[in-house]
Amino acid sequence: MAKHDPDLNLLFHALSDPSRRMMLARLARGPAPVSELAAPTGLRLPTVLRHLSVLEEAGLVATQKDGRVRSCQMLPDGLSPMRDWLEAQREIWEGRLDRLDDYLNEIMKEWPNDTRS
Repeated sequence: MAKHDPDLNLLFHALSDPSRRMMLARLARGPAPVSELAAPTGLRLPTVLRHLSVLEEAGLVATQKDGRVRSCQMLPDGLSPMRDWLEAQREIWEGRLDRLDDYLNEIMKEWPNDTRS
């Protein structure tokens, strides 16, 4: 059985929810208070805080409390393990497709030009 990187599992889990992706998209523009992140979701504050804790656990978001206001900011470097994994997958599949292309080109060279006979 293949070993799985726990960081990747956390990242894919964090990004699997559309509300969390929406929060990250907002935070990509800059830090925001939790209330601003919650407003467009229609979710109650405790639910939003649970979503934010998933994003924090995955290393995608950092929160800071200043008085009664909790602010969040995105940590773009948290996506590095996923980016590295996806790049490795891309290289694997490009290699496979290149080998398939080479194989098909060889077959086509050997294929008779006139198949009607």
